[in-house]
Amino acid sequence: MPRVSIIIVSWNALNHLKTFLPSVWNHSHSLAEIIIADNDSSDDSNAWVRAHFPEVRIAELDQNYGYCGGNNRAALQANGEYLLFLNNDVEVSSGWLEPLIRMMDEHPDVGAIQPKIRSVEQPASFEYAGAAGGLLDRHGYPYCLGRIFDHVEEDKGQYDTVRPISWASGAAIMTRKTLFSELGGFDESFVFHMEEIDYCWRLRQRDYKIMNCPSSVVYHLGGGSLPSDSPRKRYYNFRNNLKMLFKNLPRKKLFTILPVRLLLDMIATFQTILRLEWRMAFEMIRARWHFYASIPDLIAYRKSLSINNIEPSPYVLRPYSILWHYFIKKKKTFGDLPESGF
Repeated sequence: MPRVSIIIVSWNALNHLKTFLPSVWNHSHSLAEIIIADNDSSDDSNAWVRAHFPEVRIAELDQNYGYCGGNNRAALQANGEYLLFLNNDVEVSSGWLEPLIRMMDEHPDVGAIQPKIRSVEQPASFEYAGAAGGLLDRHGYPYCLGRIFDHVEEDKGQYDTVRPISWASGAAIMTRKTLFSELGGFDESFVFHMEEIDYCWRLRQRDYKIMNCPSSVVYHLGGGSLPSDSPRKRYYNFRNNLKMLFKNLPRKKLFTILPVRLLLDMIATFQTILRLEWRMAFEMIRARWHFYASIPDLIAYRKSLSINNIEPSPYVLRPYSILWHYFIKKKKTFGDLPESGF
């Protein structure tokens, strides 16, 4: 039986599979089974995989379930002790898998791990979606070791220390199959974006750690599902971040953090209108209204789990505002930020 099941969600991404699947096979197949979660593609992806990598398993799904649904359904077919969810536009390097397995084996209190993620196009630099490990500020804004908003650092070894993080990137995240099953997998109502942050927060509520693993390196192209300037991407980011906060914050912080966050999002929407970015502003407004519509379901979720008194640790929410430090105090790197919290 394989130690690891690598699950790659794909939908009409034949070009990505041709480019990136060979590296995954070459550097992983001796330690892992590889499963393509195909979201009902129509571009001959499955035929190409069967012809060139017959030992790669294909979970053929009957429709496009997105990242969350595709991974959840493929995970049910996985045999590995550990699940590793990998984007279809990720190139892996020699020896990338062993450090991840070793960390899981040696630390049973670790629930999820992320390798160091560099850019395919600029291999010396971190990649936007995860970099050297994900963090959240006091208002739930995500950023990374190596990337704050649009400022991405070159990897000079400054984040090579193993440390707890707030979340592991969905571009390359390893977790325990038992935990993934117990928690119900990724929240499919998220569809795209922030589902991995929500999942990691739920692991934290069970006292499991989220760690980075800088000795494991992968390379991510990024923007494969939704480009960074996509209004649809903005919609999912704004809606899902609010849903994540409502789901996971304890009651006393919910009523202090969420109103501030709604105000900050309103300011961001107004700035977008001033820039005459009408489609982007519309999606941000739509995200807020769809969040409001989801509140009854979110309240039912909170009641079902009795999470109202589970206090987030500093490893979940950092004690400062990243907006203040980045835009007002002009601090562009994690090393420039306050030390407290870790």
